[in-house]
Amino acid sequence: MNTTIDVNNLIEIRKIGLQALKDALGPVGMVRFIQQYENGYGDYTKEKYQQPNLTVEEIDTILRNK
Repeated sequence: MNTTIDVNNLIEIRKIGLQALKDALGPVGMVRFIQQYENGYGDYTKEKYQQPNLTVEEIDTILRNK
């Protein structure tokens, strides 16, 4: 592991930080830790019924075309 970290490089800090969290907590623990800092917004219950019912293939096509 690189012991010298460029604290001015936000991408490097994020990459190393996420790896440290993953190593310490495992992938599921890492995600649960990060989720604590997401406040969320909107009304999920209302909005989930407003979304189109897309197949996995349709979602993949949309994401690839972005």
